[in-house]
Amino acid sequence: MELSEAAVAELNGQNPFVVAQQQCDDCANILNIDLGVREIIREPMQEIHVSIPVRMDDGSIRVFKGFRVIHNTALGPAKGGIRFHPDETVDTVKALAAWMTWKCSLLELPLGGGKGGVICNPKEMSPGELERLSRGYVDRVWQFIGPDKDIPAPDVYTNPQIMAWMMDQYSKIAGKNQFGVITGKPLRLGGSAGRHDATARGGLYVLREAARTRNLNLKGATMAVQGFGNAGSYVASLARELFGCRIVAVSDSRGAVYNRMGLNPQLLSEHKRMTGSVADYPKADPLPQGELLELDVDVLCPCSLENVITSGNAQRIKASIVAEFANGPTTPEADEIFYAKDVHLLPDFLCNAGGVTVSYFEMVQNFNMFYWDEKEVYERLDNKMTAAYYSVLDISRKYGVNMRRAAYIVAVRRVAEAMQLRGWV
Repeated sequence: MELSEAAVAELNGQNPFVVAQQQCDDCANILNIDLGVREIIREPMQEIHVSIPVRMDDGSIRVFKGFRVIHNTALGPAKGGIRFHPDETVDTVKALAAWMTWKCSLLELPLGGGKGGVICNPKEMSPGELERLSRGYVDRVWQFIGPDKDIPAPDVYTNPQIMAWMMDQYSKIAGKNQFGVITGKPLRLGGSAGRHDATARGGLYVLREAARTRNLNLKGATMAVQGFGNAGSYVASLARELFGCRIVAVSDSRGAVYNRMGLNPQLLSEHKRMTGSVADYPKADPLPQGELLELDVDVLCPCSLENVITSGNAQRIKASIVAEFANGPTTPEADEIFYAKDVHLLPDFLCNAGGVTVSYFEMVQNFNMFYWDEKEVYERLDNKMTAAYYSVLDISRKYGVNMRRAAYIVAVRRVAEAMQLRGWV
């Protein structure tokens, strides 16, 4: 399917939704998917725009713009996080909703793809303002979400406390406890053991298998982590703890640091908690942020935002494995460069699917009112992530395509089959 001139123009600026559409189109061409299916999966099923008035601590009223997008529900109710970010856009939310569709399909979860976002800067808001914003968002979208319709979860700059407020607000509107409407909740409110580090741990299970296929011994392997936030800090600490990786560089929005002998993620986390950034960490050297991506390391882990690896820097990246814990960090042009260089890319909707997988486990536990211990959650997560990795690797080898295209082939084929069985096309 050809992209329109407007779409091509947007893609040149790396509009994430156009990137998601292009990736889907490439897969559809390989599979020769029915044109009706293509038309449906290229666009979200539902797109909601809301305005949320919030009384600020100084007594003034501010109106925040928010979104909720459902991409596809052929396999089940929608599932996807809510992001609070000052640069949030509806196109980003649409792209992330589409990627959630493919992520759930790839992991064989009975769920579709959704996503939400609010344009705000939570770093500049008090806890009271954040609570009022969180409850206000639910007031605007409650008709469209629910345990059997669309189940939100945490994402960028949202957390279990925000999920608790949202769940409580929905429960008040429904007139009964509805723990299953939100995942990523605190344990006391129906959250799942193992949810706090699920994204990082799930991706590291995938990395473990990828290293085996590449004959890379992870003990002592060097790793750079771009984005030392919630996911990135867990990636660094767990990679060191589980596999003995040597974390040589990390970055966040304010700076980057490097130590070729290795960094201690726990001490880094404490430094960031005290100062607000990894910058000026005393046991490391400062590093220009762009240089972190191009360090000579075994494994590079982008854990931040979209489009940080492009055709402009992909050729200079030296890592043999790139594990995408962030959503959409690599552009399609960079994908092709990596494939030609034999860089083993672990695509986002495979590598970071641990979060939605344990969110699904949380839903199952909520429905059954029976909760698993951490060991059982991790074992189930390991099984899911390992199976998904080898399904993608097999298709990559069978079709001679890069790992992202292979992941799309696996995921899109399953959604297309569900749509056809339901009689949508």
